[in-house]
Amino acid sequence: MNLAPESIGLIAGSRSLPLDFARLARAAGVRRIVCTAVEGETDPALAPLVDDLIWLNVGQLGKMISAFTSRGVKQVVMAGQVAPKNLFDLRPDLRALGVLMRLKEKNAHSIFGAIADELKKDGVELIEATPWLAPLMPQNGFALGPKLSDAQKADVEFGFKIAKEISRMEIGQTVVVKDGTVLAVEGFEGTDKCLARGGELAGKDGGAVAVKVAKLNHDMRFDIPCIGAKTLEICAAAKISVLALESGKSLLLEREACEELAKKNKVSVTTIS
Repeated sequence: MNLAPESIGLIAGSRSLPLDFARLARAAGVRRIVCTAVEGETDPALAPLVDDLIWLNVGQLGKMISAFTSRGVKQVVMAGQVAPKNLFDLRPDLRALGVLMRLKEKNAHSIFGAIADELKKDGVELIEATPWLAPLMPQNGFALGPKLSDAQKADVEFGFKIAKEISRMEIGQTVVVKDGTVLAVEGFEGTDKCLARGGELAGKDGGAVAVKVAKLNHDMRFDIPCIGAKTLEICAAAKISVLALESGKSLLLEREACEELAKKNKVSVTTIS
C-alpha cells in the first residue's frame, strides 16, 4: 500500500486515535487529509491536523459520502469510536435509512461493512488504517506494569479463549475473568462498562483479568480493538489487575500516560496471541 497518497479521507470518531492517525499519515508523507467528524464525538483538536473538516451527525451518510466525492477523495480510512448507543439514537438520512433497512443484523461490523459498500458505489474505497497505525500496535512480548503471576497467566489464556468465542458470535470483544471464572462479557454497553462491571463482580479484593481481542478474520478497516489512558483508569478504579490485548491486532493509545498509570496503579498490560 502506498503510505503517501496525494489525498486520503478520514472518517473520524471519538478519542485520540483520529489525531494519532492524522499525525502519522502526515509523517508518512500524505499531503492532503479530508476529514468528516461527528458532532459531540470527534475532538475539535483534530481541525489543525487536517486540510478539510466537515462536521455531521451520526446517520448523515449521504453528506459524509459527498464530502469525499466532491473533493476528489478516492480512498478513506475509519479511526476512532462511535458510541454504540449512538447507532440507535441516530436520525438516518434517506441513504442511511436504506442501508439500515437492508441489514438483517445490526452490529458494528455489519453497519460499517454496509457503509463501506455505499462508499464503493460512489467510487470511494474504504481501506485499512493499520499501515499508518503500525507504531501503535503492540506485538508479542509487550508488557507494562508488574510481572504476571502463574495464576494470572492462566487467566489470560482462559480469557483469550472465551473472548475469541464471544467475538466469533458477534457478542463483544472483551471478557473479564478471575480464577477460571467468567465475570463479565462485553455486549452492547461497550468495553468500559464491561470492565467496571467485571471488576465489581470480582469482590472487594479485586484481582480480575480482562482480555480484549480481535474477531476471527477481523476486518481491520474498522472497529480495531483499542485501549488508552481512560481504559487503564477504569481498570484501576475497578481493581482489575491485568489487561491483555491480542498482539498485532490491537491499538495502544497515549502510551506514556498508560505506562504511568500501569506503574502507579499496579495494573499489568500484556499481549497474547
